[in-house]
Amino acid sequence: MNFEYFIAKRLIKGKEHKSSISTPIIKIAIFAIAIGMIMMLITVATGVGLQHKIREKVAAFNGHILISSFDNNSSIESLIPISSDQNSYPELFEIEEIIHIQGVATKMGLIRTATDFEGVVVKGVGKDYKWDSFKEYLVEGRIPNFTGEELTTEILLSSHIANRLGLGIGDKAITYFLKKNAKSNTNPFIRPFKIVGIYNSGFQEFDEAFLFADIRHIRKMNKWKPDEIGNFEVFIDDFDQINQIGQEVYDNIPSTIDSQTISLKYATIFEWLKLFDLNIIGIIGIIILVAGINMITALLVLVLERIPMIGILKALGTNDWSIRKVFLYNAGYLILVGLFWGNFIGIGLLLIQKQYGIVGLNPETYYVSTAPVYIDLSYIVFLNIGTMALCLLMLLIPSYIITKISPTKSIRFQ
Repeated sequence: MNFEYFIAKRLIKGKEHKSSISTPIIKIAIFAIAIGMIMMLITVATGVGLQHKIREKVAAFNGHILISSFDNNSSIESLIPISSDQNSYPELFEIEEIIHIQGVATKMGLIRTATDFEGVVVKGVGKDYKWDSFKEYLVEGRIPNFTGEELTTEILLSSHIANRLGLGIGDKAITYFLKKNAKSNTNPFIRPFKIVGIYNSGFQEFDEAFLFADIRHIRKMNKWKPDEIGNFEVFIDDFDQINQIGQEVYDNIPSTIDSQTISLKYATIFEWLKLFDLNIIGIIGIIILVAGINMITALLVLVLERIPMIGILKALGTNDWSIRKVFLYNAGYLILVGLFWGNFIGIGLLLIQKQYGIVGLNPETYYVSTAPVYIDLSYIVFLNIGTMALCLLMLLIPSYIITKISPTKSIRFQ
């Protein structure tokens, strides 16, 4: 092995190598590897990042698993209440993967101003609500405070609704609610909410609808008991286990209520997200194939350029596999150079995008306003090792041409 490494090193650093006809081919091969790695890093980082970001946004508005009355499953509005006193809530069940449970309720409403009106879904939340994910969506004002003993009129409104109605921080949002089972001539409930915060999640489907208010307003209008809610929202720590944990939740709740994962409730969105995996695999496969073909070309040029040297080595008794390893080591070095520059530039571009969000996306199509980036050491290592291994495997076949070179003819080769 030391012999092959020494010869390969001489090939790489030799003066004749710098001025040979193979130099442009080698530079193109290195460039192809570098560009390929940059594209693979961007593809995986943005593809996985988009999946994670959309999952986070859907979970922020719904939790990962929803528990409700059977009558509430297909309705936006909470129709039938359930008791929050379920096996000593908030420790609803002893499942380790569950990190948080909160009780909420929803009710359809209509915000009216002097010149316009807008339909909304008022989501009633309490002191147990998980606001962590909403802090990054807050664009103005603050998160409402629902922890006090007194009923509060503070609300969190989306920038989409606020802009359409011309409302801002501190303004009153006069909201009308139909009374349950009321006659057509019955006056509606009227709530003069005060806007204390404005959010923008970039998820149009939710931003166009949701307004966050004190859950006690909904309890009062629906004449519910103080311990009654519309449904539970359950958060888990590993989305990849959502189906398994969802089944565990279903097995642990009473038969009078039902559970549903967000991957089922929003099946269209999550089926669309699964297509990203196929796209990522397809793009990576094409890039590695192109990079491998460039390396094969470079290897063949190196072999043809070193035919006299190959003949001399064979005449000295060096076996074919040892000579093949010389060129494979040389090709491996070129791949490493390309991978180095590809990682350096690719990770740099991803960090810039992660920090400054330069590349934007249409939120109506992708549910986010800027291209999200997910950087993880595991997939970076996997891409580098995988590219290196596959390219070297592809080079084994063309290196077989060395075994066909005759020592006597190659020494006379010019």
